[in-house]
Amino acid sequence: MAGLIKAEDIAAVKDRVDIEDVVSEHVTLRRAGAGSLKGLCPFHDEKTPSFTVRPAVGVYHCFGCGQSGDVISFVMELEHLTFTDAVERLAAKVGLELRYEEGERPDREPAGRRMRLVEAHRVAEEFYLERLIGDKGEHARAGRDFLRAKGFNGTHAKHFGVGFAPRSGDALVAHLQAKGFNPDEMTASGLAGQSSRGLYDRFRGRVVWPIRDITGDTVGFGARRIFDDDRIEAKYLNTSETPIYKKAHMLYGLDLAKKTISRERRAVVVEGYTDVMAAHLAGVDNAVATCGTAFGVDHIKSLRRIMRDEAGGTPARVIFTFDGDAAGQKAAMKAFEEDQRWASQSFVAVAKDGMDPCDLRLRHGDEAVKALIDDAVPMFEFAVRTTISGFDLDHAEGRVSAMKAVAPIIAGIRDTTLRPEYVRTVAGWIGVEIEQLNAAVRTAPKGGTARRYENRRATAQRPPEGQQQNETASRPDAGIPVAPERPRIPKPDPRDPTIAGERQLLQVMLQYPESLKGTVFEQLRPGDLRAPAHRFILDAAIKAGGPSRVTSIGAWNEAIRSSTDPQLHDVLTELVVRDLPTKLDPTTGRPDERYVGALIQNVQEGALNAAIADALGRLRRLDPGASGYADDSRAASARLFELQTQLNRLREAGMR
Repeated sequence: MAGLIKAEDIAAVKDRVDIEDVVSEHVTLRRAGAGSLKGLCPFHDEKTPSFTVRPAVGVYHCFGCGQSGDVISFVMELEHLTFTDAVERLAAKVGLELRYEEGERPDREPAGRRMRLVEAHRVAEEFYLERLIGDKGEHARAGRDFLRAKGFNGTHAKHFGVGFAPRSGDALVAHLQAKGFNPDEMTASGLAGQSSRGLYDRFRGRVVWPIRDITGDTVGFGARRIFDDDRIEAKYLNTSETPIYKKAHMLYGLDLAKKTISRERRAVVVEGYTDVMAAHLAGVDNAVATCGTAFGVDHIKSLRRIMRDEAGGTPARVIFTFDGDAAGQKAAMKAFEEDQRWASQSFVAVAKDGMDPCDLRLRHGDEAVKALIDDAVPMFEFAVRTTISGFDLDHAEGRVSAMKAVAPIIAGIRDTTLRPEYVRTVAGWIGVEIEQLNAAVRTAPKGGTARRYENRRATAQRPPEGQQQNETASRPDAGIPVAPERPRIPKPDPRDPTIAGERQLLQVMLQYPESLKGTVFEQLRPGDLRAPAHRFILDAAIKAGGPSRVTSIGAWNEAIRSSTDPQLHDVLTELVVRDLPTKLDPTTGRPDERYVGALIQNVQEGALNAAIADALGRLRRLDPGASGYADDSRAASARLFELQTQLNRLREAGMR
C-alpha cells in the first residue's frame, strides 16, 4: 500500500528499541523470575502486579486484563497514537531513519504529526525562557519580579523551564513560522489561536510553565496572570485539549519526580506550579501537581504504577497538601472520596497558618516545607476532623449529628481490623460513648465519602474489540484485510489439568527451546494436544523447523508467530511471558530434564487415554445385530489392546 513504512524498517525498530526502557518510563518494573519483569498494569486498575515483560522476546502481557503485544503496540495503546506515529516516535528514539513505500499516504495525518507538535512545544519553551532570561524590557522584568517575589531566581527558572510570553499578539507565531511550522501545526498544538485577523499567540503577557509528559516531552503550558490590565481575568490559563495534551492525565513535575517516587514509594501532591518548584528546591523532589483540573482517577492510576501501589507488603504513601481555606478543605475531601482507590496510605499536610508550600518556603525556609510533609496526618483523621468541625459539639444535638456524619466514613474503611480503634478514637473526639458510635457505624450507609474501591470487572473479560485489533496492529502486515467468517479458535481453559500441562510444555518450547532439541522435540505431535490453540502453535513450531533451527529466542518466537493465526497471538504472548511453575537449574538456567520429560510423558499419556476412551466408546456403540459386527468388534478390540499396550510401555519407560 502506498505511503506505508517499509516492513524491514518496522522490524528494525522492534529490534533496536529496548522494550524494558520504554515500559519503564511508565511502569516501575521488578525482576520476577528468569528473564521476566513485573509491575502494575498501565491499562487497568490493579493492586497486585500482573503486567509482565519479557525483554529478550520483546513482548508484554497482562494476566489481569489480557492486554499483550510488542513495544509498538504498547506505545500505541498508552499514548493513543496511530501505528505509524508510534513507529516514527520509537525510530526517533534510537536515531533510525525510516523509509516509506512510494506514493502519498492516503487517509492519515502527515508523517510524524505528534513529533512535529512536540517539537513546536520545545521551540516555544526555548523561546519563552529566552524572553524571561535575556529580554531586558519592562514586560519581561515584570515576569522576573513575579518569580523573584516567590523566591525563585534565573537558575531555578532554567531548571524548570519557566519562561515569559511577550505581550505582543504574535511574537511566538512569528518565531514558529521562522522555524518552519505551518498554521495548522501551531493551532493544533494549542500554542496559537485563529481569528479573523490571522494567527495570534495563545499565551500573552504571562509567566509560563512547560508541562511535560512522563517521558520529559513538553506537551503543553500553564500561564500565570501578572498584569492587572490582562484582558483575560482567569488567574491561570492552561493548554486546551490537543492531540498530545490530555489534562486529566497530566501531572506537572512528574518527569522530574518519578525516580524519587519510585525509589521512596512516596508521592507528594501539591496544588500549583510554584508549589512544585518550592517543594523540589526544599528537597521534597517527589512533588507533583495537577494542571488546571482536580486530582482524579487518571492521576491516581499514573502514580500507583510508579509507586508500586500494591496490596500486601509495606504500603506506599501519598501525601496531599492543601491550603487551609474552605477551598482547600473541599479539595481535601474530594481527594478522600477517591482514597479507596489506593492500596497505599494517604495523608494530608496543611500548614497551621494555612500557607501553601511556596509561601511556607519563602517565609520559613526549606526545613519548614520538609517538616510540613513529615508531619502529615492520615487522610482518615483529616476527613473526620474536617467533617466534625462543622458541628457544635458543646450540645447533644451537635454531637449526635456529627456522629451520624462520620459513621459512613468509618464504615467505609477498607481495613476492617482498624475500625474498632478508629471508633474509640473518633468517639473521644466527638464526646460520645463508644457503643453509640459503634451502633451508628453498623447501620451507616456505605459509599459517598468512603465508597469502596472495586476492581474493574473487565479484568475477567476479553479486551474490547478495538484493543484486540491494536494488539496485532504492530505487525507489518496489519493493513492486509483478513478474510471474513474466520472460524473462531477457542481459548484454552487453564483450569483443566491436562490443558495446564500442555501449556507448560509449550512454555518450555517457546522460552527454553534448547530443552527440546533433537529427538525430544520429534516425539511431539500436534494431535497429542487437546486444546486446538495449542495444536496450531505446536504445528507452527514444527513448520518453523523446530528448536534445532533456533538462532535467538526473539527470532524463534517471531518465526512461530508469523505462522500462527492472529486469533492466537495473545495466547502465544502469554505463553512467552508466563513464568514456569518450577525452579530452573542454576547451572544451565533451564528447566530440569526430569520436569521436561514428565511434561512430555503427561501429554502423550493424555493423548493415549483420550484415544482409549474413543476406542472403547466405539466398541460399546457397535450393534451386535448389524452386518459385519464380528469383524468390526475384533478390529475395535485389537485397536483398544494396541493403545493400552502403548500406554503401559510409556508408563514403564517413565518409571526408569
